[in-house]
Amino acid sequence: MAASDQAIKWLVQQSMAYGESISVTSFFNWVHVWNTGAAFSLFANGGGWQRYFFIGIAVVVSIFLIKLILENRHKGEAIAYSLILGGAMGNLIDRVFRGYVVDSFDFYWRDWHWPAFNLADIAIVLGALLLVSSGFVAQTYL
Repeated sequence: MAASDQAIKWLVQQSMAYGESISVTSFFNWVHVWNTGAAFSLFANGGGWQRYFFIGIAVVVSIFLIKLILENRHKGEAIAYSLILGGAMGNLIDRVFRGYVVDSFDFYWRDWHWPAFNLADIAIVLGALLLVSSGFVAQTYL
């Protein structure tokens, strides 16, 4: 997952100027933007401290996820943890080597735009949804 995420980010940076937007459909743009903050650009204007803070969090969370994957016997949960780990690693690589996260997916409706995101973000959200849904399935059978 992290490799696919990095490949897309490399393609975006090689083929588009920063801030460029290409309309793909009536609700989706392919964009080249940077996020120095967290989800929804939280702390993006923090002055630089947030880069190291988010790197630290990503490293700690990644170690914890690796531990959970190795100890977990339930395949669905292991896949969910792996998706979250792959996404966290994709964004961690950006923060370490670029100082920001490259985002390229911009969904919108009329004048309302969802914050731009990337493949790593998708993996994190899918992993979290899978983890929550596996918890509901487990509760159903108890």
